[in-house]
Amino acid sequence: MDIVGKFLMAPGQNVFLLIVADYFSKWIEAEALSKITDLQIRKFIWTHVITRFEVPEKIVTDNGPQFTSHNFKEFCKDWGIRFSFATPRHPQSNGQAESTNKIVVNMLLKKRLGSSQGNLAEELHGVLWAYQTTPKTSTQETPYALVHGAEVIIPTEMHVKTTVSGTTSQEENHELMSLSLDLLDEKREAARLRNWSYQQEVANTYNKKVKTITFQQGDWVLRRADKTTGRLTPGWEGPYKLIGVWGAGAYRLQDTKGSKSAKVRESSVSLAFGFSPIPAPSKSDSGFM
Repeated sequence: MDIVGKFLMAPGQNVFLLIVADYFSKWIEAEALSKITDLQIRKFIWTHVITRFEVPEKIVTDNGPQFTSHNFKEFCKDWGIRFSFATPRHPQSNGQAESTNKIVVNMLLKKRLGSSQGNLAEELHGVLWAYQTTPKTSTQETPYALVHGAEVIIPTEMHVKTTVSGTTSQEENHELMSLSLDLLDEKREAARLRNWSYQQEVANTYNKKVKTITFQQGDWVLRRADKTTGRLTPGWEGPYKLIGVWGAGAYRLQDTKGSKSAKVRESSVSLAFGFSPIPAPSKSDSGFM
């Protein structure tokens, strides 16, 4: 689940999108809102998720104040929903939301809205319809089919007859629908295996291009900044001297003044290339010539 915006003002003063995506089927629910509070998020989950599908097992979000509020945490606790955060240091844990946001926003802004970006709410439903009825590379199925058990008949097929919309009788259609529902579990299992296989292929392709860097005691490194105040704020701070290796990708650092830091993960450390500390002046160098 994630919040996207601000967009240009739309009718109803809607400038934000609240988006939730199912990890397996890639099904998306979204709503255009003027402002996003924890109350609106609770209403959204109740209206668009719980009453339409089922109580989700887990929700992954960022650390936005709407998601970290006491009321929202109590809402998840009351419904038995596990709740976890994706931190800036490990954004991969919310990769589904980031990927979905990129697709929806690109389709919405670049292909549908164009110069009339005030029609956010009106164009949203058409964008979601196009997304739900398009096969995904990872599963080779449409989100609509994985959720409802059968492929959707798009409006074009009502005018240009196909084998599905033009040649079957009502009785045959009922039989095909019943067969599709009977085979739904097998279809979902096959999609799950294809999704797993696709993720392995992507990971293997990515790992071939990754160069492994081994940190050793005594190396000078940079540490990822805990907080940034804007786009121009440096994302790394340091340099630090690596003074301890704790195994499993954890290190202990020391700054140039000798202060020790807490343990940090390997993903938050980068080599400080070309850095060499300036040696402290000796007593013999402190006199005048």
